[in-house]
Amino acid sequence: MRPLGRRLVRVVAAFGTLALAAAVLAPLVGSTRIDLLRVFDTSVPFADNVDAQIFFIARLPRTLAALLVGSTLAASGVVLQALLRNPLATPFTLGVSAGASLGAMLAMTFAPPMAIAGLTAVPLASFAGSIGAVSIVYALSTIRHRGLSTDVLLLAGVTLNSFFSALILFVQYLADATETLQNVRWLMGDLDVGGYEPIVASLPLAGAALFCFALLPRALNLLALGPESAAARGVDVHRAQRLAFFSASIATGAAVSLGGPVGFIGIVVPHLVRLMVGADHRLVLPASALFGGAFLVGCDLVARTAFAPMELPVGIVTAMIGGPFFLWLLVRHR
Repeated sequence: MRPLGRRLVRVVAAFGTLALAAAVLAPLVGSTRIDLLRVFDTSVPFADNVDAQIFFIARLPRTLAALLVGSTLAASGVVLQALLRNPLATPFTLGVSAGASLGAMLAMTFAPPMAIAGLTAVPLASFAGSIGAVSIVYALSTIRHRGLSTDVLLLAGVTLNSFFSALILFVQYLADATETLQNVRWLMGDLDVGGYEPIVASLPLAGAALFCFALLPRALNLLALGPESAAARGVDVHRAQRLAFFSASIATGAAVSLGGPVGFIGIVVPHLVRLMVGADHRLVLPASALFGGAFLVGCDLVARTAFAPMELPVGIVTAMIGGPFFLWLLVRHR
């Protein structure tokens, strides 16, 4: 096996073990103690087994949602930083998150109570909003260029982000007090998905995006040197840019529709991983996906237990970590 192959195996094994440990241990910890033996005691009916209900209904779906959201946001951050050649780019830079949030706000405020295949209107409207934002940004970035202009992509994304944020404030102004509280709570990140249906619904989109990510590492390594250098080394630059843009956008839309706009995962995790494994995207991408899931599970654990029995929105915890980290990156890259 070549040296890179051995490193990849070691990296995936190390970060995979960390993600698995987080997924196994997190549901066991919380404001209410549970007995693991009683959780899996089949002699007690599930309706009478409070420990099993806490484990399987309250904590396990939340942990799985954190794993999925953290993995997709972290991997999207890696892809977008390479695509835009900007170390401060995040999955929310291109307006996808703001579009998804606007869709969710509209559903919470104006949509009647409804469910399709076990999903409420909020995640459906959120994903529709993210698709709308992706379409607008892509159209603007290609309207005057043969390929994808990353400069226009970045400017259009930032502008759309601000525009959608203003519309979100307008929707909140029209909402009543209860709806406003619900809107603000969702915007702070909400991994309490209430069951397995939203996770299962997000899996095909997240899986498709992660599959596309697996095709990109070599192209991302060369795109980081510049489009001309990548083209000179045999990369189909336009195809690689489109694949990176759409896969990262779909992953972001799926993650936000599941857990709300949980900030800073897409910038903190990729940079921490680069400090540990180097800059090669063949290592950074899988390591970030695994570490991102474990990182968000850990943040959610802090959110659930730091002020128990009260629970904090997980976005507060990620912001408390990510804010200072972002400023450190800003100073470091000046």
